[in-house]
Amino acid sequence: MVTESLRALPSTDELLDQAIGLRADADLMDGYARRLLATAAELSACSAAPEWSRPALERQAAACGTAAEQLRTAAAALLAHSRA
Repeated sequence: MVTESLRALPSTDELLDQAIGLRADADLMDGYARRLLATAAELSACSAAPEWSRPALERQAAACGTAAEQLRTAAAALLAHSRA
C-alpha cells in the first residue's frame, strides 16, 4: 500500500500573501520592460550600437510583459481559490 503524506493546505491569508507577492513581481516585470524599451530607444539614436541590440531588447521587453501578464493571471487564480 502506498502512503501519501498529507500537507496542510495554505490558509486564506497565505494565499492572499502569495497573490500580493505575485502582483508585486508583475509590477517589477512591467518596470523592467519599460527600462528595456527605453534603452532600445536610446540605442536607436546611437550609430555605434550594433544593429541586433535594439530588436533583442525589444524581444526581452516583450518577454517581460508576457511574464507580468502570467504573474497577474496566477495572482487572480489564487484570489479566486481563496474565495472558494
